[in-house]
Amino acid sequence: MDKAVEGDIAEMMAAIGARARAAAAVLASASSAAKRDALESAATAILDNRDPILEANSQDMEFGHEKGLTKAMLDRLWLTPERVRAMADGLRAVAAQDDPVGSVIAEWDMPSGLHIRRVRTPLGVIGVIYESRPNVTADAGGLCLKSGNASILRGGSESFHSSGAIHACLQQGLSAADLPEDAIQRVPTRDRAAVAEMLRMTSHIDVIVPRGGKGLVGLVQSEARVPVFAHLEGICHIYLDKAADPEKARAVTLNAKTRRTGICGAAECLLIDRAIATDLGAQVLRDLLDAGVKVHGCRTTQGLDPRITPATDEDWGREYLDMDIAARVVDGVGDAIEHIRTYGSQHTEAVLTEDDAVAAHFFAELDSAILMRNASTQFADGGEFGMGAEIGIATGKMHARGPVGAEQLTSFKYLVEGDGTVRP
Repeated sequence: MDKAVEGDIAEMMAAIGARARAAAAVLASASSAAKRDALESAATAILDNRDPILEANSQDMEFGHEKGLTKAMLDRLWLTPERVRAMADGLRAVAAQDDPVGSVIAEWDMPSGLHIRRVRTPLGVIGVIYESRPNVTADAGGLCLKSGNASILRGGSESFHSSGAIHACLQQGLSAADLPEDAIQRVPTRDRAAVAEMLRMTSHIDVIVPRGGKGLVGLVQSEARVPVFAHLEGICHIYLDKAADPEKARAVTLNAKTRRTGICGAAECLLIDRAIATDLGAQVLRDLLDAGVKVHGCRTTQGLDPRITPATDEDWGREYLDMDIAARVVDGVGDAIEHIRTYGSQHTEAVLTEDDAVAAHFFAELDSAILMRNASTQFADGGEFGMGAEIGIATGKMHARGPVGAEQLTSFKYLVEGDGTVRP
């Protein structure tokens, strides 16, 4: 890269970071009403500017087609009037939630006379690096604002115009509530050097949240000097137990795979109890195949339907993000758990069973961020968890785990009160 250009990017990012840090100081003590008003006004602005947002998205879709994005990636990028409305609804849902900042997590008295409270406090400045999905601009900006954090948003090159149009609406909301517009900033360049700068901005950014494919998240985790909330992949499994209800199993499995194949909560591997492989298992596989899903199956599943493609070693632990699924026959819940431990990404797993003991064993023995029973993995979403929206799904074990909503974007501090209390 030309050194002058590289220097310009570094200078630009340093200025963005300094403004974000100043805005974070204001947000930390901003009233709940002001934050709520900003989010409500931003939601209104999104609806009022639906046509410009969709026009910006059409430019991004054209760019995506020229770039050769897959059908699933184009679906992530695509905005419809319904998806625009969903963004506004998400902001309103976040606005309606209780303000996490200042809430008391725990409170107690000590024999010394001290009264101690542990209360929620903002993290500070959050950097969000994401790829195709432009709605992340609204979700991330809104959740950071609700939790009293300033945010620096760096969307992917594919969603550059859409993200810009949505970001303008967020800033309208901030202005309407008399909050600093620097509270939600967008990196105004496609240049990847900006990402490299964000990963090094330890003086200005408190945490980085990457949201995208394995390449992006892996890069962030390996290169960042700033703490990271992340997951590498959404390799979600479904275990079809011998005690599964046939009607529930068929509906849930088909939805988990086909509702939206390009999201991290889409099912990528089906594990079938050998005891039902030739009846319910075969029927579920037929449902998937008839829906246009390419099934990559083990030797036993290949014998259940001639349309099944032989699986290779690479199919286990693969995130397809498309109309593909791996399928394997296993010897009960223990074998299924072992497979998931070996090939999973600790994102989301589902067990389909009416046997309480099997479900309890599945829940106890697996340590993924989200475990489900008789429900589609497509529910692995902060909005579906009542969070209004999410900034991502964290699969690590430190601080935040699972859907990251406003509450998960806070830390805590201790407030200690005495009455002339001295330590002997």
